[in-house]
Parts: sequence; structure tokens; C-alpha cells
Amino acid sequence: MPREQVETRFEVRDQQEMLGILGKNDEFLRIMQAGVSCVLVARGNVISATGTEETVNMATQVIEELLFLYRQGLPLTTHDVRYSMRMVAEGRQASLHRMFAETVVVTNRGRQVKAKTLGQWNYLETIKHNVITIGIGPAGTGKTYLAVAMAVKALKTKEVERIILTRPAVEAGEKLGFLPGDLQDKVDPYLRPLYDALYDIMGMETFQKHLAKGAIEVAPLAYMRGRTLNDSFIILDEAQNTSPEQMKMVLTRFGFGSKMVITGDATQVDLPFGKKSGLGHAALVLKETEGIGIMRFSETDVVRHEIVGAIIRAYEKYETANKKNTFLQEEEK
Repeated sequence: MPREQVETRFEVRDQQEMLGILGKNDEFLRIMQAGVSCVLVARGNVISATGTEETVNMATQVIEELLFLYRQGLPLTTHDVRYSMRMVAEGRQASLHRMFAETVVVTNRGRQVKAKTLGQWNYLETIKHNVITIGIGPAGTGKTYLAVAMAVKALKTKEVERIILTRPAVEAGEKLGFLPGDLQDKVDPYLRPLYDALYDIMGMETFQKHLAKGAIEVAPLAYMRGRTLNDSFIILDEAQNTSPEQMKMVLTRFGFGSKMVITGDATQVDLPFGKKSGLGHAALVLKETEGIGIMRFSETDVVRHEIVGAIIRAYEKYETANKKNTFLQEEEK
């Protein structure tokens, strides 16, 4: 027997708000309609949902969360729509609402930086409550960007006196001499993602001022040796390309009044074949150490185009199958 159909009407403020939550050419509306299995119709500033009581309730909750996010001045993406539907379907809308309510920092252009997934929210909480955080996960999960946002926030609130950003320049190794320009010119390409994040959050002019007075330092990993970094927010990016020795070196630079965030993708190691990565090694060695938090992201935390998550899953599937085949071949021998 078919289940009884119900209808709910949802009113928004104006056409601009309607466009914001339904997307260009109703892109978000179509995603929601397919995902919640009910009929959604938008007319004027009213959205009507028709379906079973369960699907209509789900649609209403998704629309409410998207409206809440939009009203905070954030442009919605297809990721926000799909993720909101997933969280509501799993009964975790309270966590979703709490995540959407928290702003890390406001950028130079007035844009709010927020967690976009629960993984990102847990990462931010881990940074807050630990002196050292190790964030491991695939590209597009916001590991570096959110760490930079937290560093800028700490600098603004005077929790630290400076931000230190570093990453290994593995591709250049010890042979920087063949590259054109002075030393800064040679290492800049490897530090560019860190510059980009700072430009986006602080603005070019503010960044340059802080850089000039030493409140921000962007340097290759080799520059960390022999230093003690007090009252600093230290970010080591691309840490999968450190050796265990380098990782130990940078960890032991940690000083009083400081925070450190180490980020990397364990699947994208550029070290010579057979050389162990310091990222995974540190996560294993330090997993029981008080004051050190370890956060592992998954493809569900990827906030880039949906295809990025699909690519990550495809590679994981391929690598898992290959490992299994290699094991079976070894067994047959």
C-alpha cells in the first residue's frame, strides 16, 4: 500500500536568498530532490516539498541548514548541499548546525572561514586542545588552509607573537644552485601554497607588513635546525616528504608558548624509493603522547570538486587490489 503523501511549504526572505540556496539554474534544487526522494517546487519565495512524512522532514532540515549557512554570508557549493543531505540522513544535523555556526577567522575580504565537514571541525578542535597536531589526509581536505587560518587567529588574538611556516623542498634536494635567482627565489616555488593561503586570509598588504617586521616567517625546513621556537605558531606542510630524522628535528624545535601543526598526505610521498616518511613514523611513535593530537581525514572530507573524492577512492581501490595481488604472488612462490 503506498505511503500517505504530505506537503510542507518553506518560505524564504526574497529571490536573492532563493537563488542562493537553490543554486544557478536550480542546480542545488535538483541535487536535493534526487537525494531526499521527494518533489521540490520553488515558486516566488516559497519552496514546497511533497512526499512521505520522512522525506519531507529530511528536505526541510536540509533546506534549513543551507539557509542558515547562506545567511552567514557564505556562498553555497554542491559539496555543502551533498554533505548536508548526508549528515541529515545520518541524524547528525545537530553536529552539522554546530559546525556551520563556528567561524575560525574572517578574511581580509570579509569572507568567513569555517569547517566544511565534521572531519575539518574535529581537526580544528584537535588544534585548539593540543600543543602539537598531526593532520594526515588526501588533497583537498583543507589541512593546510585551516592550519593557516588558526595561526592567523592566534596572531590576531596575541596568543602567539609570530607565525612560522615551513615545508621540505624535496624536489630540489641539496642542489638548489642550478635554479635562477637568490636563495629566496629558489625556495619560493615550494612555499607558494603557504603564501597563497596567507594572501587569501590576511590580504597581500597585511601579509607583507607582518613579513617585514618578522611576525611571519616562511622558510624551507633546513632553516629550522638549531633553533628554539618560542611563542610561535609553527606549521610544517607536506610533512610526508620529511625523513624521520628531519621530523624529529623540527618537533624538538618546539618552545614555550607555542603551537605546532604538521600536515601531509601519506599517499603522495616524493622521497627516494625505500626511504621512510617521517609523517607516518611520527604518527606511530607519538600516538600515545599527551598534548599531541592526531587527525586522519578521509575522502569524505574533500571539499574540492566531487571528482577529487572519486579519484581518491579509485586510487585507494587500485592500490589495495595491487597489494593483495602482490601478496598472493609472494605466497605462490
